[in-house]
Amino acid sequence: MSNSSSIRHFLLLALADTRQWQLLHFCLLLGISLAALLGNGLIISAVACGHHLHTPMFFFLLNLALSDLGMICTTVPKAMHNSLWDTRDISYSGCAAQVFFFIFFLATEFSLLTVMCYDRYVSICKPLHYGTLLGSRACAHMAAAAWASGFLYALMQTANTFSLPLCHGNELDQFFCEIPYILKLSCSKYYLRELGLIVVGASLGFGCFVFMVFSYVQIFRAVLRITSEQGRHKAFSTCLPHLAVVSLFVSTSFFAYLKPPSISVPSLDLALSVLYSVVPPALNPLIYSLRNQELKAVVWSVMTGWFQKPSTGCQFLKIACIKSHL
Repeated sequence: MSNSSSIRHFLLLALADTRQWQLLHFCLLLGISLAALLGNGLIISAVACGHHLHTPMFFFLLNLALSDLGMICTTVPKAMHNSLWDTRDISYSGCAAQVFFFIFFLATEFSLLTVMCYDRYVSICKPLHYGTLLGSRACAHMAAAAWASGFLYALMQTANTFSLPLCHGNELDQFFCEIPYILKLSCSKYYLRELGLIVVGASLGFGCFVFMVFSYVQIFRAVLRITSEQGRHKAFSTCLPHLAVVSLFVSTSFFAYLKPPSISVPSLDLALSVLYSVVPPALNPLIYSLRNQELKAVVWSVMTGWFQKPSTGCQFLKIACIKSHL
C-alpha cells in the first residue's frame, strides 16, 4: 500500500490507444484551445479598448473571459502534451496545481455567472435603480468577491485533498487531475473529511442556481409585460446569451458530479468532463457575440485593427463605437 508521501507522479487517462487517434485528439484539442484563446482574447481586447463597452454587463463579461482562459489553459495543455508524446504522467506537484487552478476558475466562473444574472435582473426588473445598485464600486466589489471566493474554496479543497493518504495506487480515470478521481485513491476512513467540503461547495452552488432560476422567472415576467416588440427583442438579446452559457455550464457540471454511480462509465465521464471543462470556454465568446451588435462591432474592429498599423487601431475602435450607436 502506498501513501501520498511515496507518490511522485500520477497516471492520467489515455484519450486513445492508437497513435492515429492520439494525433487526432491532439489536433482537436489544439483547435478548441486556439478558438478559446482567440475568442476570449478578442472579447477582453474589445471590452478594454471600447470605451462605450465600459458598463457592468461587459465588465463582468471581461472577467468571465479571463476565467475561461484560465480554465482552458489549466486542463488542455497537459492533455495535448500527453497525446502528442504518448505519455500519461503528471507530477504530484503538477497535479496539485492543476486541481487548485481548475477549482479556482470553475468556482469563479460560477460566481461570475450568478453576478451576471443579478446584473440582468436589476437592468430589466429595476432599471431606475440600476446606476445605484450596480455602480463602478459595487461591480468591482462583486467581481473581487467572485475571484476571492473561488481562490479560498480552491485553496481549501486542494490542501485537504492532498493531505489525505492515498492507498490505492496512482492511476486517475480522467484526462486531468480532478478531486473525485483522486478521492477514489484515498483510504476510506479519511474520506468524510473531504466530503464535508464538497457538501458545503455543493450547497453554495445550489443556492446560486436557485437564485438564477428565481431571477430569470422575474426577468421573463417583466419582459413579457413590455408592450414594444423592439423592447422585448432588446431585452431578450441581452438575456439569452447568458441563459445559454448558464444552461450549458450548469447542466453538464451538475450531471457530471451528481449522476448515479450505476451509469458511471469511462466514456460517459470523459465526454461530460470535456463538455463542462473544455467546450464552454471555446463557445462562450461565440454565444455572447452572436446577439450583441455593440460587441460584434468592436470585436470586428479589433480583428481588422490587428492587420493595420498599431497607431490606427484606436481609430477603428472609435468608428465602431459611432456605428454601434447609429
